Amino acid sequence: MAIEQSGDQILVSRPSDRGPDRALHGLTRTLVANMIEGVTNGYERRLELQGVGYRASLGGTTLEILVGYSHPVRIVPRPGIEFDVPVPTQIVVRGIDKQMVGQTAAEIRRVRPPEPYKGKGIRYEGEHVRRKVGKRA
Repeated sequence: MAIEQSGDQILVSRPSDRGPDRALHGLTRTLVANMIEGVTNGYERRLELQGVGYRASLGGTTLEILVGYSHPVRIVPRPGIEFDVPVPTQIVVRGIDKQMVGQTAAEIRRVRPPEPYKGKGIRYEGEHVRRKVGKRA
């Protein structure tokens, strides 16, 4: 792929119209567009904690999550990632790299994923968790 800047535009061109070149062209264009979007506006993922006693807090830059374990789970942010806790039941992950923001949010969610019976756990904002019926007596 050839990437060139002309004025305020960045142009990505492909060497041929073969299938693999066309796919790489779209990938390269999207990666460059995501980099520009990240630097200008930044990316963020919001997570919600649902459950009695589930809460999050910041200790400096480290995120502390209490989600029913015998100890608080501490997550140290990677370089370029920052956490925000506007409400004790909400976590905001911010950064300029779209992939790193999504990966960090997924790792936080993996601490206690939402379970289908009571709906407790850490979920993305707006995520719908399919509920199951419990056992009948």
